[in-house]
Amino acid sequence: MGLLINGEWHDQWYDTKKHGGEFVRESAKLRDWVTSDGKPTADGHPGVAAEADRFHLYVSLACPWAHRVLIMRKLKGLEPLFGVSHVSPLMREKGWTYHLDEGSSGDAVNGVDYHHQLYTLTNPEYTGRVTVPALWDKSDGRIVNNESAELVRMLNGAFDELTGNRLDFYPQDLRETIDAVNADVYDHINNGVYKAGFATEQDVYETHVVALFEALDRMEARLAEHRYLAGEWLTEADIRLFTTLVRFDAVYHGHFKCNLRRIEDYPNLSHYLRELYQWPGVKETVNFDHIQRHYYMSHDTINPNGIVPKGPLLDLERPHDRERLPGRGMRTKT
Repeated sequence: MGLLINGEWHDQWYDTKKHGGEFVRESAKLRDWVTSDGKPTADGHPGVAAEADRFHLYVSLACPWAHRVLIMRKLKGLEPLFGVSHVSPLMREKGWTYHLDEGSSGDAVNGVDYHHQLYTLTNPEYTGRVTVPALWDKSDGRIVNNESAELVRMLNGAFDELTGNRLDFYPQDLRETIDAVNADVYDHINNGVYKAGFATEQDVYETHVVALFEALDRMEARLAEHRYLAGEWLTEADIRLFTTLVRFDAVYHGHFKCNLRRIEDYPNLSHYLRELYQWPGVKETVNFDHIQRHYYMSHDTINPNGIVPKGPLLDLERPHDRERLPGRGMRTKT
C-alpha cells in the first residue's frame, strides 16, 4: 500500500502511530460527477456528460469499494456503454499493477503498468492515496471520480436515457432511511473491518471489533423485520452491505481478527447474503480467488509469510428463506 507525493510514488503504509494505533481512511479527492446533461450537481460538483464509450472503469476484483460499483454496472445494464479493467490481486511495493502474469486484465485504454500512473496522467503533481475504483474519461484523459459511493449514485441515474434502464436503487421516498443505514454500515461495518484489522494497539482493535459486531447485530435485527435494509425494495444500501458480507467469512473473520462470530452464525444475515449473491448477475461479480489472494498476500504487516488459507468452504448457492418476508425486488423510477 502506497501513495503519491507530488507525483512521486512512495511505498508507505498507513501511519497508525500518528493516530494512536487507529487506521484513518483518506477521503477521495477526484470528485467530478457524470450527469445526464453534463451540468454541475446541485451541491456544486463539476459535471461531465454521460456518453456511450466515453468512460472506462478501473477496479480491483478483491476490493469491496470497487465491487459495489461493478454490481451497479451489472444491474443497470451498463456493460455496453463502458468497459472495465481490473488490477492484479497482488498489491505490493508498487501498489496495484496491471501485470498480466499476476492475474490482471491489463490496461487496454492507457497501457499503464501500475495503477498510480493513472493518477499522474490525471495530475502530474498528484498527492494522496492511490485507490480503486476509478472512472476514467477517455475524452479528457483523466480520472473523473474515485469515490465509490458517488460512482454508485452516478450509475443509478446518469445513463438512463442511453440505456432505457429505469431501475432505481436510491428512490426519493426511501432516501432518509437509506442514508441512515448507509452511515451506520459504512462507519461500523464497511470501514469497521479495516479499523479492526489495521489497528496497531490492542485497545483500539477491541473498540472497533466490538462496534463492528454491535452493528452486525443491528443489521441482523433489522433483517428479521424487513426483507431488505430499507424495507421491501432492494436499494444501494443492500449493495453496500453485501460487498463486506461476502468477504467476511472468507477474509475478515481470520485475516482481520473479526472473529467474534461468522456471518454464517447469523440466521438472517446469512440467508440475506445468499439471496443477494443469487440475484441475477451478482454472482458473476464475485471472485473469491482475487479476494483471498489480495488480502492474504498483500498485507505483509498482518500476514508476513503470505500464506493463503484453503478455507473456509462456502456454499452461497444454498436455498435462502427471505421469501418469508414481504419484498418486491427492484424498483423502477416513476
